[in-house]
Amino acid sequence: MNPLIRLIPAPLVRFFASPYVAGDSLAKAMDTAAALWAERSLTSSLDLLAEDIEDRATVDRNLATYLDMVDAVASDPRFATDGERPTVSIKLSSYTTEPLERGGDAAGSGDAVRRIVERARAKGVRTTLDMESRHWTDFTLDLLDELHAAGHQHLGCVLQTRLNRTRADLDRLPERIRTRLVIGIYAEPEEVAVTDKREMKERMLVYARVLLERGHYVEFATHDEACVRRFVGEIVPAVGATAEQFEVQMLYGVPRAKLLEELRGQGIRCRLYVPFALGWPEAVAYLRRRLDEYPQMMFLVARNWFRRG
Repeated sequence: MNPLIRLIPAPLVRFFASPYVAGDSLAKAMDTAAALWAERSLTSSLDLLAEDIEDRATVDRNLATYLDMVDAVASDPRFATDGERPTVSIKLSSYTTEPLERGGDAAGSGDAVRRIVERARAKGVRTTLDMESRHWTDFTLDLLDELHAAGHQHLGCVLQTRLNRTRADLDRLPERIRTRLVIGIYAEPEEVAVTDKREMKERMLVYARVLLERGHYVEFATHDEACVRRFVGEIVPAVGATAEQFEVQMLYGVPRAKLLEELRGQGIRCRLYVPFALGWPEAVAYLRRRLDEYPQMMFLVARNWFRRG
């Protein structure tokens, strides 16, 4: 990690991170998701902040938390229908002490995810295999293929448009799978990814059209207002998609209330990605890692913070 990132005091990191993290427990995350639905008609996708795992006890804790999360989503009376309930986002690196980006074999990741996905199917909870750095892409897509072949149709996926391989990866997706399109936050070398954000967002629009034309459910995830408007105003009408075939997603805490309200007024489902931790040290560590991978994030966080005022 960049030494300058390490020098940022933890209280300052927490100060900037707090609007983007739904507390330090599963209960607080569920309360946040319930409030978003009750007060703003916004659905959620819950994600436990748990990366760079170093011991088996943490792996076991993460797995137990996700099983509890599935149970909580399925039974919470504040969500009356499947359309109101949060989805559950799963990061494979949360279940191994041998991550692929450090040369490991991801031992344990697949088995843990199988348990979560099986519990989710039994409970009627939709889940999503999140996407991490390029080291995980093949592993994640292979597991996705396996789980869909086993009948886990409630499982969705994520693709990052910055990666050059993504256009080809569209062709290997299971039929009609729910797909979240993002530009991706992981810094990748130029030989495997584009570095121009404008091109990443153009790819989002192109890939969204391909997915809609093929009958996939598209989760269009970006905070770029112009990009969202082009998706809703150009791509969706061009393919004749209905409001039941897509949604717009953004990160919890990012100030886009007016845009979200406008979209909801048009009958478009909007979902916020709601991360939470099992303690503020984990949340602070998460933001430090994101800052190390993407230093410009500090300026974006600061700008969004002042916009909130």
